[in-house]
Amino acid sequence: MLSLSKCCRPICRSLLSVSDSRIPQLNTQARHYAKARPPVVKSGRQGFMKGQKQINRLDSEDIEQAASKRKRYTMFVPMQANQLTHPLFESEQRDRRLQLQNFHPEILTEAVVSQGLAFSHNDKDPFRIFGLPRNLLVEYRILSKPCSVVRGVTIDVINRLDSANQEGSANHRLVFSGAPGCGKSVLLLQALQYCHARDWIVLYFPRTVNLVNSTTSYTYDPRTATYLQPVFAFQTLQRFLTVNEARLEQLRMQSDVELERRAMITAGTTLAELVKVGIREQALAPTILTAVLGELDKQTAFPVLLAIDDFQAMYCKTKYRHPHFARIQPYHLSMPRLLLEYAGGLKTFARGAVLGALSGTDTTFKLPLELAEALDLPTPPDSGPYAKRSRELQAYSKGLSRMDVPEALTVSEAAELFDIWSRDTALPAVPNDELFLAKYSESSGNARDFVWKGLLSTLTR
Repeated sequence: MLSLSKCCRPICRSLLSVSDSRIPQLNTQARHYAKARPPVVKSGRQGFMKGQKQINRLDSEDIEQAASKRKRYTMFVPMQANQLTHPLFESEQRDRRLQLQNFHPEILTEAVVSQGLAFSHNDKDPFRIFGLPRNLLVEYRILSKPCSVVRGVTIDVINRLDSANQEGSANHRLVFSGAPGCGKSVLLLQALQYCHARDWIVLYFPRTVNLVNSTTSYTYDPRTATYLQPVFAFQTLQRFLTVNEARLEQLRMQSDVELERRAMITAGTTLAELVKVGIREQALAPTILTAVLGELDKQTAFPVLLAIDDFQAMYCKTKYRHPHFARIQPYHLSMPRLLLEYAGGLKTFARGAVLGALSGTDTTFKLPLELAEALDLPTPPDSGPYAKRSRELQAYSKGLSRMDVPEALTVSEAAELFDIWSRDTALPAVPNDELFLAKYSESSGNARDFVWKGLLSTLTR
């Protein structure tokens, strides 16, 4: 063993010398492969450290230059007004603003049916804070101001809300149904804006599909044997406080709220302070949201509106999975369960209403059998007397009332909508009766198709 080790020592020394001499060259080549740099001169004892600092400085400069170039080419930067020299921007239409009367509760009568009204420009408007369905969001970004056409069904909903102002929500749980694109989401938005202007406390869920499509985090709570959604509850509390802070400051808790770690919020605290507790600590947001709605059940100072778009999604199996990889039922998630309790009448507001709108935009969450039978709507083809039904979902859908939205716009309603888009310079063609009748016939009077497949399709020609 000794003789073997002595024989191997020269070979090992030669290998180590060769490897040591090649390692710096390989590293230098790897660093300068992408971009040629001047060689780093090493001198003295600190030569290596100076060279390393120079390399690090060059790397940081390249990273900053690449980031600035990527930001310059990928970020949308609007042009300055003085750069818009094309005749299109200098025409007389540039000074023409979309002049519409504001959407105000006092003028919402039969006299304004088939008339376009603009929503007020306020940073705390519900549709600006809670958000909008995707189609409406894109439309309002194209138009110079958000607006809608008052229809006959709008007046019917307002009359129901006026009666719910002094009554409980047990008898005022409406679900808007109708053909896809007939205007259910717009009708729900009009009801939301009306209630907010009439000094209601409003809570709006424009995309309820996000509660059940596994896009937000969830944790299991052994205390309640349900899955909590703290992030979504936290965001809901933030938006709810922004819209209703002035009203929540006037309401005080009527009972104590027990939190974790033996903490307690005593009675007499304002509801605004209760909401802020859930905003300060995200883990407590689901508990605080349940407590806030529980306090709103008892008070009678302000009516409460709970508006839910994509209403049918709460009654479908969610895309969340439990540890055995089976899909979680909606009533086992904290947020859908809370909404289902108010929709099914298990919890009610002393003053207020619950409104929902069915949607077929997301085909993975279709109308379930239990909800279709409760609303007396056509059932799925595979349903029958022997089809399996969920008793829990039947209980949550009991007592719901259906309100049908007309499938087609009337000629006067479509004409007003056509006039709004043409006055807002959204049509490249000259607006005339022939163009209007052609687009109205092509869409069969459907509100969404009239805008997207009719009016906006002229932009691609």
